[in-house]
Amino acid sequence: MATPLAASLTPNNNKAGIAGGDAYPFLKDHIGWWYDWSPNPSKSGKPIAVPMLWGNGTVDTQDAARLKAFEQLSTVPPYVLGYEEPDCDSGSGSADMSVADGVTKWETLIAPLRKKGAKLGSPSMCKQADETWLAEFNTKIKTPWDFTAIHINKNNLDGVKKDIQHYMTYGKPIWVTEFACVNDVNGFVPCTDQQQINNFINTIVEYLEGNANVFAYAYSNGLGLGNVWPLMKGNSLSESGKAYLSAISKYH
Repeated sequence: MATPLAASLTPNNNKAGIAGGDAYPFLKDHIGWWYDWSPNPSKSGKPIAVPMLWGNGTVDTQDAARLKAFEQLSTVPPYVLGYEEPDCDSGSGSADMSVADGVTKWETLIAPLRKKGAKLGSPSMCKQADETWLAEFNTKIKTPWDFTAIHINKNNLDGVKKDIQHYMTYGKPIWVTEFACVNDVNGFVPCTDQQQINNFINTIVEYLEGNANVFAYAYSNGLGLGNVWPLMKGNSLSESGKAYLSAISKYH
């Protein structure tokens, strides 16, 4: 039986989501939430759009525009996500922030939303279980986050479990805000074999749905994931997109 807190931390009582909005029309009837790394995601339909403060506004013009838009939020969303991989250098989709800057932006821009009722997601790390940024950040903020947002780039269930076990040490519910099939043993190599990807999707969705510590998860449709993993191919779902739709349709 879900507690009120548990229910409130799973959007629409549906864990499944997507990072990136291009496949939204094909998946909207089977997901509970989605986001597109911006402060103002907006599409019609039931899935909850979750805003994000991507970075500190210094990486590029898009980062600057996102910061300005976040500062101008006029409504209180049910959920807010913290920074996008502040622990890695900019240039490959990471926000590249110092912990000190992260703490300042968190307390001045994100924390006030918690006082108004929003549930806050932690900054999400690039370095997965090897992170140190979030550990330091956690000791310096005054306003805690409500759920730990994590990224998982692995190609096997053992690797996924290892990442989740690391982030459980923070003692908060988990949102997997990006997951992708990637060989990260010596670098970052996206999976290209369709059968491997399909098997990974089915295995991971089943595991995340059954894990009581995971309250939400999102298929990553971000940059740098090759040309087989992305949800879309042209104007329709890719084979990987179809596999994800099939996997989540068993539950939602």
